[in-house]
Amino acid sequence: MKNVLILGAGLVSRPIVRYLLERTDRRVVVASRTVSKAEALVGGHPRGKAVSVNVDNAAQVESLIKEAEIVVSLVPYTHHVAVAKMAIKHGAHVVTTSYVSPAMRELDKPARKAGVALLNEIGLDPGIDHMSAMQVIHEIRNSGGTVTHFSSCCGGLPALEANTNPWGYKFSWSPRGVILAGRNDAKFLRNGKVVEIPGPKLFANRWPYGVEGLGLFVIYPNRDSLPYIETYGLEGVQNMFRGTIRYPGWCETLKGIADLGLLDLVERDVAPGTTYASFLSGFLPKAKSGSLAERIAEKIGVTPDDPILARLEWAGLLSDRPIPEKKASPLDVLANRLLRMMPYARGERDMIILRHEFVSSWPDRPSARTVCVLVDYGQPHGDSSMARTVSLPAAIAVRLMLQKKMEITGVHVPVTPEIYEPVMAELGAVGIQFKETSHLLLPGPFDAARR
Repeated sequence: MKNVLILGAGLVSRPIVRYLLERTDRRVVVASRTVSKAEALVGGHPRGKAVSVNVDNAAQVESLIKEAEIVVSLVPYTHHVAVAKMAIKHGAHVVTTSYVSPAMRELDKPARKAGVALLNEIGLDPGIDHMSAMQVIHEIRNSGGTVTHFSSCCGGLPALEANTNPWGYKFSWSPRGVILAGRNDAKFLRNGKVVEIPGPKLFANRWPYGVEGLGLFVIYPNRDSLPYIETYGLEGVQNMFRGTIRYPGWCETLKGIADLGLLDLVERDVAPGTTYASFLSGFLPKAKSGSLAERIAEKIGVTPDDPILARLEWAGLLSDRPIPEKKASPLDVLANRLLRMMPYARGERDMIILRHEFVSSWPDRPSARTVCVLVDYGQPHGDSSMARTVSLPAAIAVRLMLQKKMEITGVHVPVTPEIYEPVMAELGAVGIQFKETSHLLLPGPFDAARR
């Protein structure tokens, strides 16, 4: 009997490893560059095995894949296509929680020919967002309605009581991934017209956002929303928006960081003794006078007493503390520093917010607005909500595939009932479930007064 191979032992891996060891009869091999991390996840389970792997070493990776029935790729997304090609060669299915890249989509025909499933985007965002949205979209469509407005916003944040630093953020997953998202271009549909936002202006496009029972947050666009019009079958929709939720202040600070040039990905040598203050000074025009904070404020177009400067100072980015990296990109220097300053303390909870809003119309009745909200919290001294919501959908899908209850081939995302119905049902059983409200959009006396 072949095994299930988990590539990666990072911050979100524990729930899927424990689920597969406890809920299936397969041997589970966890492969990581740092074998001690894999060993900690396996925890001495008799059907678990921890191995060391360098994902840049194709021969090492292939030697593991050829023994696997299903490969779960939780390594950086840049490796997924290479993993998928090896899996097709050896007849193994692949599950990832990452977006489908064009190169991955090109593997659809080879995968179908080999009888192999390449199931992607089955995490939280992407993942639970798709599945929960499609449940409502199919309900509306089956009742004869048409979706005219759709927005979906998601964020992983500290719970309200754990929001204890001026950035309004703590890291429950890859810090590099969080910061890297700030480089993405974005597109969405507003009143039937495409809105395009280049990466450097991403954080300048932000809006206040209320979440029922929690209060005020901020949203900004999440990548390109337009392909999901076709994916969700929403041809004719007038408004289509996918966004990221943050506490107020995050977007202004990241915009300042982007304007400074700290999201640059080009590696550079860091001279011994270089401090954070001198490193940041290198991104500024040479000046004969003025403090570092004043020069930064001038560069990014704010006053020296702006909260952005206070956040940079709190994080130690204006300090004379030496930078530990010897060679790194500005983005990595930033991400590594923020990770050291913004971890979760023992017992603190993270919080996932996922909120959909639909407006739908019918030929024979008034339009309606439907709001679906998921708020999930991490377990103190246990798994984070981010880890659970990212890896449990993938874990459930793997179990269903092993049990031949999800028989698919080719490249898929979880937007069909055969995938999303059993996964969402099991997530609901463990408390990961939405609250849905709906009301009719009826004209009132003030509408009549304007006619």
